[in-house]
Amino acid sequence: MKCRITTVGFGDMIFELYPEHAPITVKNFVDTVNSGFYNGLAWCRIVEGYVIQGGSPDNDIMTDSDWHIKGEFAENGIENPVPHIRGALSMARDDAPDTAGTQFFVVHQDARQLDGRYAAFGQMTEGFEVLDAIAVLPTSGKETWNKPLNMPVIREITIE
Repeated sequence: MKCRITTVGFGDMIFELYPEHAPITVKNFVDTVNSGFYNGLAWCRIVEGYVIQGGSPDNDIMTDSDWHIKGEFAENGIENPVPHIRGALSMARDDAPDTAGTQFFVVHQDARQLDGRYAAFGQMTEGFEVLDAIAVLPTSGKETWNKPLNMPVIREITIE
């Protein structure tokens, strides 16, 4: 199963999704995509060399979603072999393990320290130049969670 994330002015990133490794996470993401929830939201956190993050209902990473799913990662008792390498697609969450809902991130550069701690559920196959172009956008800095000064808008996400 493939996923296409189209960002206005940047282009497409294409991911292979792994329901065999994170079935709850993939189902949640696919259902949210198919509802149109993500269309028009923005990449609301950008940390060059680490991640770009989106999926907040109001483009503020501190805003929680209306639902939560079980975290599919080793620290939560679920084996998940998908590594947090460049281009990995993974769920963002609060400190508690079962708090992921709508927010997700794409790993800009390998972040293996996230393995076993977050539910990776896909891997980019095309569009690394888009990831790189978004990852270098100016932000407000660490004290404001690296909010982009001009948030890049996700036109749409589709499942193929």
